[in-house]
Amino acid sequence: MAHDVEPRLLRAFVAVADELHFTRAAARLYVAQQALSRDIRRLERELGAGLFVRTTRQVALTAEGERLLPHARRVLRAQDELVAAFRGAAERPLLVDVGAPVGTAFRVLAEARERVPESCELVARFHSGLTGAAGELAAGRLDVSFGRFAGLPAGVRAELDHQPVRLEPMAVLLRDDHPLAARPAVPLAELAGETLYAGAGNAGTAEWTGLAARLFEGRGIAMAEPFPEIEGPEEFVRVVRKRGWSVLASVEFIEVPGMVLRPVVDPVPLSPVSMVWRRGLRHPGLEALRAVARELGERDGWGAPPGEAWWLPQEDARAMGRLSRTSPG
Repeated sequence: MAHDVEPRLLRAFVAVADELHFTRAAARLYVAQQALSRDIRRLERELGAGLFVRTTRQVALTAEGERLLPHARRVLRAQDELVAAFRGAAERPLLVDVGAPVGTAFRVLAEARERVPESCELVARFHSGLTGAAGELAAGRLDVSFGRFAGLPAGVRAELDHQPVRLEPMAVLLRDDHPLAARPAVPLAELAGETLYAGAGNAGTAEWTGLAARLFEGRGIAMAEPFPEIEGPEEFVRVVRKRGWSVLASVEFIEVPGMVLRPVVDPVPLSPVSMVWRRGLRHPGLEALRAVARELGERDGWGAPPGEAWWLPQEDARAMGRLSRTSPG
């Protein structure tokens, strides 16, 4: 076995291991697929081990590939830290829209901040809504956002890259005196006859409103009337309490005094969360965010639907790739 393994070969291996798809991995590395395949074959020769099982339908890690992956990640992280330490001028700040100071995106950001060197600044934005963020990403006024990638128009998606992060269970926010508030969880059928706020009227969260409309269809759940965009958690709390709305939410959500958050079950509706960035963006902070998202997903099972009874539109299942299978809901 060779004593020196080029980091380039390890980056090729990690990209294919993450994507489990040679075409997507090649696009991520900005290399031709043939060149990527050559690098993988060379690495396999140097290590004396097969790293992937390839068929016409799928790519999977071998046992040796699984064994190599954590070592390769550590080597590449160390190399990135070495380069950052001698880069000289600090990288420009990376602007990351996490929507709110709670939840999946904020957890990824907080963990990534612990990984990057002092010279790498990750600056949070709290605008919420991937539809609104997408234009900012394409224009270079924002670097990273999170949300439902399949809910963006095809032309917008073509300008962006994304990494599936989590199939996030949905919940409902209820007044604490609501008849359903005493339940530990709310069966989806019990929401028939209810009116839920899901961002209607806010163009910046159209992907979320569209997902809610798909969920409500045929179930007797009404969409709350359109309302102007609500900026910031404090204003959201004020408006929701004043209007007495029940709110379609995710299981990790801001606290609203006088209201309770209850998971929705039977089936569990899923909100597909991807990390999204401008195509071609290079930044050590982006790589740290991507690595943390993968590690948290593997550790906490973010890509696994909960049991057998769950709901997710087909186009979202496809966009989430290997994180999900066809929805039975």
